[in-house]
Amino acid sequence: MARYTGPVCRLCRREGMKLFLKGDRCYTGKCAIDRRQYAPGQHGQSRGKKPTEYGIQLREKQKARRFYGVMEGQFRSYFVEANRQKGMTGENLLRLLERRLDNVVYRLGFASSRPEARQLVRHGHFTVNGRRVDIPSYSLRVGEIVAVKEGSKSSPRIKEILQNLGTRPVPGWISLDVNAAAGTILAFPSREDVQLPIQEHLIVEKYSR
Repeated sequence: MARYTGPVCRLCRREGMKLFLKGDRCYTGKCAIDRRQYAPGQHGQSRGKKPTEYGIQLREKQKARRFYGVMEGQFRSYFVEANRQKGMTGENLLRLLERRLDNVVYRLGFASSRPEARQLVRHGHFTVNGRRVDIPSYSLRVGEIVAVKEGSKSSPRIKEILQNLGTRPVPGWISLDVNAAAGTILAFPSREDVQLPIQEHLIVEKYSR
């Protein structure tokens, strides 16, 4: 499946905010957006033009895509699915994105960033209900259990992660068992559980044009 392989710090600078795509580095003085608080590219420092309504909607959509590491075609598919469901389309969209396996792995503290979570899932380090799953976009359901695969616990990086497990807050819709290195989906996430600076109504307006 396609994925972005370019420099991720450019993405944060383009959106004008930290997207936390590099994990711990984002909390240090090495973070690019702290050192260069302007958009990337030749004309990044001279962009003073007031954005159009469409431009604002586009930036909001791009920001959401980059938070979750989803490419354009897949993001649009999520929107189409969210639009079919009952309720508010914007909230449905965020709910679908939150239920991705790579996002839940990150939320549980099994990775320092969503890109790292995606990589660990792709390498087969996690199971869902005891079955190995290596698809980052796998959509989790209520009652399903995500756990570190037993054979992966000897991996140096997994060992490091497990030593610090439980130090980061876990959202209320999932529970974490530190001793078992596993998490359970208790409910579907609500809008309040998605603590990201995303104005989903702008994304809906963008796709409704």
